[in-house]
Amino acid sequence: MGWTFSNWTRSALIGELTRPDESEAARYETITHTLRGNVLWSVVRITAKQPDVHKLDIGQSTTFIACHLLEGSGSSWGYKPMDESMHPYYYSCPLSYLDMAPEQSREWREGVRAYHARRRTPATPALAPD
Repeated sequence: MGWTFSNWTRSALIGELTRPDESEAARYETITHTLRGNVLWSVVRITAKQPDVHKLDIGQSTTFIACHLLEGSGSSWGYKPMDESMHPYYYSCPLSYLDMAPEQSREWREGVRAYHARRRTPATPALAPD
């Protein structure tokens, strides 16, 4: 998918991307979200209103991890939507989100865990020359 731009401010765009939404087929609700720079991470609950939406029966729900890249251009802001199943090459997703949605990409989740492990490991100070 490409980028979508409009005359949104950054905060208005984040509001749009995290508000509840509904179509004929499903209802979407953002359970939680956070920003890491210009990457918006969300856990989204989808509830089917028609059969076979995301392999769900009517009334059944599941969750997924969404990743929206945000970018400003002049006075406008835009976004590029992705989710875990697309293995976004961004790994700053909060670790707690991994427990909130079924796994869709083992490799991506390994990358998220490795990213956080590196952040927790203190840098080794450089040794002074003798």
